[in-house]
Amino acid sequence: MTGIRLENVGVVAGAVEVLVDVSLHLDARTVAVLGANGSGKSTFARLVGGLGAATSGSLDVLGLDPRRDAAELRRRVAFVFSNPDAQIVMPTVREDVEFSLRSLRLPRAEAAERVDAALDRFGLAPLADRAAHELSSGQKQLLAVCGAFVRRPDLVIADEPTGMLDARNARRVADHLFEAAGHRLLLVTHDLALAARCETAVLFDGGRLIEVGPPAEVIARYDAIVADAPC
Repeated sequence: MTGIRLENVGVVAGAVEVLVDVSLHLDARTVAVLGANGSGKSTFARLVGGLGAATSGSLDVLGLDPRRDAAELRRRVAFVFSNPDAQIVMPTVREDVEFSLRSLRLPRAEAAERVDAALDRFGLAPLADRAAHELSSGQKQLLAVCGAFVRRPDLVIADEPTGMLDARNARRVADHLFEAAGHRLLLVTHDLALAARCETAVLFDGGRLIEVGPPAEVIARYDAIVADAPC
């Protein structure tokens, strides 16, 4: 499985350069994406996942061109966002996990087996027939993560997945994201302790890629930028 490669990528929205001449190659299994609000980090993540288009430059994600191979990339990538209510679309827990598999067109027996295994893995089996809107915020985020992993993606893109959770549920969700095998993780986060768990980190500021490297070094650079920023 190849990684993520960008060459001179730019994104312009209206008259604003959201990403400016970004070039990098990421081959680590877990990557933290850091930066202040408006730095371009979420635009970068959405671009990698095929949810946006580059204005200039070229991308290669898992050996795929996001423009030419959009359908295949969507099949191999799963997203987890900060607000699970934006991802939960079906009435019950089981139906929502089942919905995540519809685009794969699996045989009914295989789909049912996957759903049961995923519900059990994320501790949601006892809640399978519960109305999704009745879940706690932590349970909803676990459901969103469950819906992502039931598809067995090659790449999970998580954009502030613990941002709305208390410490206990944040830890549970993070542990699932990191400990599951067989996938890469691109983690957009303001949680520096969470970023430190990744194998490598990237830092954006003002739409530009500032640094790529070991998390401790990138976090130190981020801290320096924050310290120098005007109040």
